[in-house]
Amino acid sequence: MTKLFTASCALAVALLLQMGIGGNAWAQGGPPPPADAAAAPVSAPSPSGAPQPTATPPDLPVLWVTSVEVLRSSGEPHQDIVRVTGVTGSVGWNNPQLVPLFVGEAADHILDLQFIAQTPTDSEPAHGFVPISAVFPIEAGQNFAGVRVRGAGNVVEVPKIPGIADAKVTIESCAKCVGMKFAPRGKAASGTTGVIREEDMPRNFRVIPPHKGVAGITHNMNRLNIVLGDDNETIVWAFWE
Repeated sequence: MTKLFTASCALAVALLLQMGIGGNAWAQGGPPPPADAAAAPVSAPSPSGAPQPTATPPDLPVLWVTSVEVLRSSGEPHQDIVRVTGVTGSVGWNNPQLVPLFVGEAADHILDLQFIAQTPTDSEPAHGFVPISAVFPIEAGQNFAGVRVRGAGNVVEVPKIPGIADAKVTIESCAKCVGMKFAPRGKAASGTTGVIREEDMPRNFRVIPPHKGVAGITHNMNRLNIVLGDDNETIVWAFWE
């Protein structure tokens, strides 16, 4: 009898220990939550100093348009497709697209498009141009004579559909600028070894001398910045703002 009582007590203690955590939680917090509530995520308040979500980066024109091709389907009704390639100054550009420059049809019957993309969120080192492309289907029944596509630094036009036109990139990417000398306009001949000329730089680029401040912050990812060392000639850093 004693052995049977002892075994029963041990079994009861084991069951209580097994239920301990769940039983205490039920006693302290009321009835158990419904099954779906247990799966609901719990969000904790963010510390006051934690980074807050930033706005979506803006869209800007792509730096340079390199090719515009307008294709026409053979079947009826004809469908025209505009295919455009270009380059950005750095990595990090997203969602490339072609959008009309204005609403309505111009007197020259040329479809005028901008080649835009979402900019990077931060400045990027100048490591060389990055290819980018987009397509634009022209609505059936539109009778455009040609297509013109604008980037930040140039424009390429196909005067007759179907057709293709190319443009050579003639601006400096600054992929190898660091360590070279910067020459202001008219101070060096084309092709001078070890020199980056002002004449070859992209539009609106900025030179940052060693002993001058900068007037504010402008997040323009089509603007190339070069930082000069203490000799006021040697490029020590190059980045797209």
